[in-house]
Amino acid sequence: MKTNLILWRHAEAEAGDDDMRRALTEKGHKQARKMAEWLDAQLPAHPMIIASLALRARQTAAALHPNHQIDSRLNPDSSAEAYLQAAGWPAAGGTTVLVGHQPTLGRVAARLLSGIEADWHARKGAIWWLQYRLRDGQPQTLLKTMLTPEQL
Repeated sequence: MKTNLILWRHAEAEAGDDDMRRALTEKGHKQARKMAEWLDAQLPAHPMIIASLALRARQTAAALHPNHQIDSRLNPDSSAEAYLQAAGWPAAGGTTVLVGHQPTLGRVAARLLSGIEADWHARKGAIWWLQYRLRDGQPQTLLKTMLTPEQL
């Protein structure tokens, strides 16, 4: 069984006092569209796409699919464990795209790849594509790719 988890940091957002209502900038919309186009060509059929309640995350997810799910466990300042619970990782199977925030996305990537939560950083609009599999009966998490919008 191979299970994909894509951790997608929201694209560039406007500054503002109300963190949950910060919208994407023009550059942010462009970043989200570029990554969404690439993801759309790579993703298997019927991925689950889940975004935080924050406007910038919902706008980023909408670039890939307008009818994505929303889950408050992905909101800013959530824990890595909350992100993994929202994804149902790895038991959910299939492919899940989580659109969320730093530093939690970096902590999830670090935890799954190294076994230790650490403050790994990703640029705005970037993804980590992780895959869970069993190899010789042993569970493994692999990094399929780490990609920024500027690389596309």
